[in-house]
Amino acid sequence: MTTQRLSFKEMCAKFDVTPRTLRYYEYIELLTPEKEGRARYYGPRELARMTLILRGRRFGFALEDIRQWLLIYENEGTDAQMRDWLARADSQLSELAQQRDQLDETMDELRKLRDETAATLVK
Repeated sequence: MTTQRLSFKEMCAKFDVTPRTLRYYEYIELLTPEKEGRARYYGPRELARMTLILRGRRFGFALEDIRQWLLIYENEGTDAQMRDWLARADSQLSELAQQRDQLDETMDELRKLRDETAATLVK
């Protein structure tokens, strides 16, 4: 059975990220590709990690939080990682709810001001 390995360029294309982003994830040790000379190759582990990194970013997690979460798996295993994930997810859900409330409030205020302005133009 052959192991899937992607080149640097293929990795960027597969995950729709810039080369700069991919290099940065390596720099902060989120990813550790195999190196052959100057070429980098990403195996199944790195593909899985990249999927988790991008999912975490989509949910609003900081890269440092994602890095720490990935380290838990390496140091303590799946159960510890999943327990940590639950705590982080609950915290992030709370944060997102607060942001949504603030956004709703701002939109209501903007709508009211817009309507007041429109009403003055009708007169």
